[in-house]
Amino acid sequence: MNADRRSDDSERSIMAGEPQRPDLAQELIRRAAEVSERWAYLTRGQLSVQDLNRGRLTDQANAGVMQRIFAGHGWPGWSLVGEDGATAAWQIALHADHSPFQRLAARLMHQAVQANDASPRQWAHLHDRCLVHSGAGQEYGTQYRPGPAGPERLAVHDPQSLDERRARVGLPPAAVSLEILRRRRAQTPRLGPVIEIPADEPSAELMSAA
Repeated sequence: MNADRRSDDSERSIMAGEPQRPDLAQELIRRAAEVSERWAYLTRGQLSVQDLNRGRLTDQANAGVMQRIFAGHGWPGWSLVGEDGATAAWQIALHADHSPFQRLAARLMHQAVQANDASPRQWAHLHDRCLVHSGAGQEYGTQYRPGPAGPERLAVHDPQSLDERRARVGLPPAAVSLEILRRRRAQTPRLGPVIEIPADEPSAELMSAA
């Protein structure tokens, strides 16, 4: 994937148009908000067993909705559901840990990125998430675990060229992101691991358990 060909102007021009399916966008946004709120409580250890069980049922329902969208439209990108709807779809997929649906979402989102219909930066997080859960090293270094000095980046494949790969998808240098992330976590301590989200993405505080 050559993200250098995807300028910010190009992204903005696509996202500025009216989505083809605002109804799907609203459903995705609603579901993503519920997921993000629940995971915020989860990382603080504030969910009961009953809450966790209900959350699993919600995750299954969300996966079913997303798979129906995939079957009819592929990845719900900017043209289909707009910027907010596409971000919501990504949030749902990012939280679908240990589900085969997450890998399918990553593959379809990559196709949308190649068609300039999804965010390369967001896809990088989802791609890394899938790699971590498969036991492989990350490609873009977006996944972390808590450590004595704050967040620590999980293992990365070929770390010498990490910043080069990050630049290709629009991510800042790894050291810069790690410092920003540690400062943010120091201000708002959390119990669980954190994923790095670019500061200019709508979900800059999205939390996730690894």
